Amino acid sequence: MFGTARSFGVTFAHMFKKQVTEKYPEVRKPTAPRYHGRHILNRHPDGLEKCVGCELCAWACPADAIFVEGADNTEQARFSPGERYAADYQINYARCIFCGLCIEACPTRSLTMSNEYELAAEDRRDLIFTKEQLLMPLLSGMEQPPHPMRLGDSEKDYYVKALDNPGLSAGGEMSPNEERRAAAAAGTETEFEQRLRDDAAVREDAKRRPKRGRKQEEK
Repeated sequence: MFGTARSFGVTFAHMFKKQVTEKYPEVRKPTAPRYHGRHILNRHPDGLEKCVGCELCAWACPADAIFVEGADNTEQARFSPGERYAADYQINYARCIFCGLCIEACPTRSLTMSNEYELAAEDRRDLIFTKEQLLMPLLSGMEQPPHPMRLGDSEKDYYVKALDNPGLSAGGEMSPNEERRAAAAAGTETEFEQRLRDDAAVREDAKRRPKRGRKQEEK
């Protein structure tokens, strides 16, 4: 009896509290810097894809949400520095649980996760993202594959020099500030990069606001 009364007491206490209204989508609350959102397939600085079609991300996925079909590179058609590349890459966001195990399994840091969380759709088929949707956009200095390797004579040159020249990977190796500066200098901001810049601006504004107590916020 006491437990029942206590439970109803919690319910009635919340009934008289002030409701908080989120002004979404006009006002978007910034996410945590390491928030696990939509995936991105990154590129090398010359535009070649980092994904080598190894399928380790698909094997690591506990929800079986990733499908990868690899193919061989040729001298006439090269999409990645390695021997193989991902001819088909799909992520089913109706299954994905955003655990991040796929990005931990990726040996080339091709797959990373961004802060984008707006993934709602009216049709479940629209939640299956293809390789074209997941690939990061071409930035200044990048060339649309297929094309020969521009950064070295072998794939080893790409990965040995990756720490010094990681490329522009939205949500990947470079920080958001570095991405924004590079995109602004090149004048090639895409809609996704614009959203990254806006989210960062909202986050900076939140840091500048003075901290207030709970009583002041309720007023």
